[in-house]
Amino acid sequence: MLERILTEKRVYVVALAAGLIASLAVYLLLIHPLRVSVSGAELRRESAERNLRAAERAHEAARATVTGLARAKADLQHFYRDVLPRDLSAAGRMTYLRLAQLARDANLRYERRTFSAERVRDSELDVLKTSMVLEGSYEDIRRFIHRLETAPDFVVIDQVALGPGREAEGLLVLTLELSTYFRAAGDAR
Repeated sequence: MLERILTEKRVYVVALAAGLIASLAVYLLLIHPLRVSVSGAELRRESAERNLRAAERAHEAARATVTGLARAKADLQHFYRDVLPRDLSAAGRMTYLRLAQLARDANLRYERRTFSAERVRDSELDVLKTSMVLEGSYEDIRRFIHRLETAPDFVVIDQVALGPGREAEGLLVLTLELSTYFRAAGDAR
């Protein structure tokens, strides 16, 4: 039966086969490569969008770093210019006079004090170290330390030692090791 159909309708079968082959050839030669090309272009577009978002995030991070660096530099300049003593003489006045005034205001009595200036290794700063021994009541010592810590002067308390003083009067002896930093001689900051 198939032979009969093929023989009688050969023209239609050949035309149908030729159309099928032509359709298959058009699909394989034109449509499929375009489909693959469009699919590849879509993947490249998605990749480019991801790269663009990553670049925008990196740009924002770099901008934030630059802004933070500029702010840190300005803060550091403010610290050097307005907070730290300018030189050894200013550091000495700040610690010697200010500490004496704070001790007097807190009703503490000076026993002794010493000063020494040192170069801070790998730095453009020097340090003025102060050791002081004071005597007074516990409340007066607390008040002195609180005022020292809340004062606008840049003084670092390195060590605190508290011991018995004159027992008859209930006094204590406070030994403090303090530091203040200042720009080294010849530093042009």
